[in-house]
Amino acid sequence: MNPTYDFVGQVALITGAGSGMGLATARAFATAGAAVALADIDGNAAKAAAEQLVDDGHRALALVCDVSDEDQVAAAVDRTVETFGRLDMAYNNAGIMVPPTDAADESADQFDRVQAVNLRGIWASVKHELRHMRAQGSGAIVNCSSLGGLVGNPGRAAYHAAKHGVVGLTKSAALEYGSRGVRINAVCPGTIATPMVDAMVEGGELDRGRAASGQAIDRLGTADEIAQAVLWLCSDGARYVTGVALPVDGGYTAQ
Repeated sequence: MNPTYDFVGQVALITGAGSGMGLATARAFATAGAAVALADIDGNAAKAAAEQLVDDGHRALALVCDVSDEDQVAAAVDRTVETFGRLDMAYNNAGIMVPPTDAADESADQFDRVQAVNLRGIWASVKHELRHMRAQGSGAIVNCSSLGGLVGNPGRAAYHAAKHGVVGLTKSAALEYGSRGVRINAVCPGTIATPMVDAMVEGGELDRGRAASGQAIDRLGTADEIAQAVLWLCSDGARYVTGVALPVDGGYTAQ
C-alpha cells in the first residue's frame, strides 16, 4: 500500500511527463490533489495524458517542451504559473539514453546531445523553477538522476557524466536555497520498467533477466515506485530533507 498525500491547492510541474516515470508521477500528484503541468517534447503524448487527467476530474495542463532549449523551459514554467497561479513542486524527469559506446569512440555530437538533455535540461528547469519559488519563499524540486549518477558502467561515459552532474547540481542548489524555503533533492532510479527500458531490451542493449538479478530486490522497479519516492520528497514528511541523492534501485548501488 502506498502512503497518501494531500497536495490540494498546490501545483506540480513534471518534465518528460508523456510516458514512463514522468507520467506515473503526474498521475500520482493529480491523485493527491495537485494541479499538474505535464511537459514533454512529444506534445501529443503530453496532451493525451493531460486530457485523461482532466476527464478523471483533475486539473492538468499539457505543455510542449524540449528541455535542451532554455527558452522553451522558461516558457513552460511561466505558462504553468500563469495558468495555476503558483508553482509548489517540480519533478525534472526528462532524459534520453543512447546506445553504449566505447569511450574512445564516442562522438562529440553524441556527448553534447546527452549533456544538453540530461544535464543542461535539468539545470534550465531548476533555474526557472527557482525564480518563481524564490519569490514565493517555498517549494520542492526533485531532479531525476540515476544509479548512473552514483556509479559507473562501461559504455555509458557520457550518460553517467551527465547523471553525476545532476547530483552535483542538486547538492549545490540545495545548499543555496535551503534557507530560502526551497528544498532540492534527486532520485536515482535503478532499472525501471518503462518504454525507454523496453526499447533498450528490444535493441539488445539490456538483458531484462540479468538486470533484475543484479539487484537485491530481484525484479525491475516500476514507474509508480519512482513516483512515490518523488511525492515523499515533495511532502511535509520530508521537510527536513534536502540535498539528497536518493537511490530507488532495488539495492543495486548497495553492492
